[in-house]
Amino acid sequence: MQLSIVIPLLNEEESLKELHDWIVSVMQSNHFSYEILFVDDGSTDNSWNIITELSNQNPSVKGIHFLRNFGKSQALHAGFKAVEGDVIITMDADLQDNPEEIPELYNMITNEGYELVSGWKKKRYDSVIFKNTPSKLFNWAARRTSGVRLHDFNCGLKAYAKNVVKNIEVSGEMHRYIPVLAKNAGFSKIGEKVVQHQARKYGKTKFGMERFINGFLDLLTIWFVSRFGKRPMHLFGALGVLMFLIGFGFALYLGIDKLFINKFGRLLTDRPQFYISLVAMVIGTQLFLAGFIGEILIRSKKEEKRYIISKELNTTLLE
Repeated sequence: MQLSIVIPLLNEEESLKELHDWIVSVMQSNHFSYEILFVDDGSTDNSWNIITELSNQNPSVKGIHFLRNFGKSQALHAGFKAVEGDVIITMDADLQDNPEEIPELYNMITNEGYELVSGWKKKRYDSVIFKNTPSKLFNWAARRTSGVRLHDFNCGLKAYAKNVVKNIEVSGEMHRYIPVLAKNAGFSKIGEKVVQHQARKYGKTKFGMERFINGFLDLLTIWFVSRFGKRPMHLFGALGVLMFLIGFGFALYLGIDKLFINKFGRLLTDRPQFYISLVAMVIGTQLFLAGFIGEILIRSKKEEKRYIISKELNTTLLE
């Protein structure tokens, strides 16, 4: 199979049939073998029933339905686990991503040697104040922190080689940083393509301004985890030793001063250096223990279930 198209969604009943027909038209005109995988992230409208109808009409349509809303990252994780195509395309269900971009994205993966290609919505039809400007700041910070030179990390339209999606873990709200996750996993051939952005035709956005705040926090998390996630002792242990040595240095100074230089001076407990020394050594010990505990947790952690699938169509994740 050449293409798997993964579409996470939440309450998008108005756009699903139109999106399906548009994708099928592109697939047929380019003679692709394909599957369309809708991942319903706990929709409360008629979305799942529409997906079921589309699957009955088109055997290439598959579906996964979550018991409740677990988030876009979990939806992508389930979709990536189920796909079978050589190239995987992700896109949003709100018709803001253009399926006509798929053939060129497919070509960049199969013929130009890219392992991941991210869409860049260079011209956007969103609010300048509430979406465009925060998005530019967010992408600038992501580029500086991660070293991945993309203009639009949050674009839902992306293409992946199969081995990429099968070897990365998308958890929490890390869907914004899949290119960074891919880079950290060793996939370096990451490209970008300017794609057409369309105004939302139905409904309203499911994301507010808080996504940018969460995005910056997730960016710090992924930076920390990528550098120290497998070796927390390297950070906490180093800081702990540094703090302990500072405290020990003050204690040594106080001891020498009291024993040999100023024997009859102030009591040690009357000197601020005594408390600096005490606090620094206590903090240093705690940081060292935090790194030690982190190492133990990493070696003993078990895989936890991040979402619950209640229904599926033409996939085998429940087996």
